[in-house]
Amino acid sequence: MKPAISIRDVAIRAEVSVGTVSNVLNRPDVVAAATRERVLAAIDDLGYVRNEPARQLRSGTARTIGLVVPDVGNPFFTDVARGVEAAASAAGHAVILCNSDESVARERGHVELLASQRVHGVLITPVQAGPVPLRQLQDRGISVVLLDHPTAEEDLCSVAVDDRHGGELAVTHLLAEGCERIVMVNGPAGIHQAAERHRGARDALRLAGRAPDVLEVLTAPALNVSCGLRAGEQLLARAVLPDAVFCANDLLALGLLQATVRAGVRVPEDLAIVGYDDIDFAAAAAVPLTSVRQPRHEIGRTAASLVIAETQSPEEHVHRHVVFTPELVVRESSRRPRRVRSAGGAAAG
Repeated sequence: MKPAISIRDVAIRAEVSVGTVSNVLNRPDVVAAATRERVLAAIDDLGYVRNEPARQLRSGTARTIGLVVPDVGNPFFTDVARGVEAAASAAGHAVILCNSDESVARERGHVELLASQRVHGVLITPVQAGPVPLRQLQDRGISVVLLDHPTAEEDLCSVAVDDRHGGELAVTHLLAEGCERIVMVNGPAGIHQAAERHRGARDALRLAGRAPDVLEVLTAPALNVSCGLRAGEQLLARAVLPDAVFCANDLLALGLLQATVRAGVRVPEDLAIVGYDDIDFAAAAAVPLTSVRQPRHEIGRTAASLVIAETQSPEEHVHRHVVFTPELVVRESSRRPRRVRSAGGAAAG
């Protein structure tokens, strides 16, 4: 394998000093036009590629943003990452994507790695609602933005969605469709977003004059399709079906929908289903899925813009807590026929 072309090789080819080549790369306006063209021609001829990490290391800064999410396989985070990359790229930054895989230990390891890489900033969706290792980043002058996770902390920014309102929207809709027996398939208790969606579901029952405790909750070990499928199989094995199921995210809802198809249960006639996130797969499901929409790309773009703004003007930067309002997108999975709706759910099961 040939050795990498160095800045010294470029200087020899262009018949200039190494310092002149460095100026062409970093301060081209101070180099005479003819000399600059000669150096650029040498760079072209040799195929020289500058060692950007080394340059950033010497300057003490890296135009790089770290993004730590709990599950890169979840389309919600894929879309958020696209938004982050779009805003970062427009500002001349690269993005390092880290998957914590819903592990606190992996999350901590990623944070330590990003700190050692001297990234400009870190966007992170914590695995749990408890403390996350952010202080070591801030102590090193690395800006931090909490992503999809609200906070009252005054020394960092956050971007989130009002998940409590989203949960309320979902269950209010199901009640309006005549559903009486509603089950929520929720995620692990330590996930802040899942807990807020559950609170919102209970709010909807309370506002409708129902006892919040009538909401049955099945807790899934993870927010994925296979867990939704298992929850569906558990529900469909019952002698009497619920009227509706509200799932904490679309992946759970798609798994549940898969279980109904296998069992020959009609959606929404026998069982209405509502998901959360409104990922692209929701509209393309066998029965198009009603879902609570989050502005995924905008969440990512906003978070990236906040962290870049802080790195560019740390002294003048004012920390902000941005909270987006979700919206309900109604599709076939919860539009119950009039006769079923008027029966108040009695036909279900």
